[in-house]
Amino acid sequence: MGQEQAEALGRLLRMEPFDAIYSSPRLRTVQTGQAIAAGRAIDVQTEDSLDEIDFDEWTGRSFAELEGNPDWVRWNERRSQARCPGGESMVEAQARAAHFVGEVAERHSGGQIVLVTHCDIIRALLCHEHGRSLDDILSFEAGPASVTRLQRGNARRAAA
Repeated sequence: MGQEQAEALGRLLRMEPFDAIYSSPRLRTVQTGQAIAAGRAIDVQTEDSLDEIDFDEWTGRSFAELEGNPDWVRWNERRSQARCPGGESMVEAQARAAHFVGEVAERHSGGQIVLVTHCDIIRALLCHEHGRSLDDILSFEAGPASVTRLQRGNARRAAA
């Protein structure tokens, strides 16, 4: 299903002129980037700053397994203050992604770029771009193979 969604996204964006495509190093995001790049003279460049949050002790655990865990409850209620046990805080994840977005916007000034990343990273970038607290992160929707368009100065970015 995910590959079909990525291919549909690639078809949807086929006529869009992109200067560059950057992806999280995760296989599913690289494959989505490749679907968007299909038929273009653009290579997908992987970027660690776009990787998903380092969940450390929570990695591979289902939401059902985490339900009721006080750290999990705090994570979902206070993203501006919480940290994944042994892993990354949302503030740290937002800072690394936002820093990269600033760099890439300067590098491709006036151009349109694609950033293929993960829902919480997209949401964190939206909080950053709109000057909102990370505690508001769940008020933004970022579904699989969706497109979120941001504009900074003359540069337009699409995060998939």
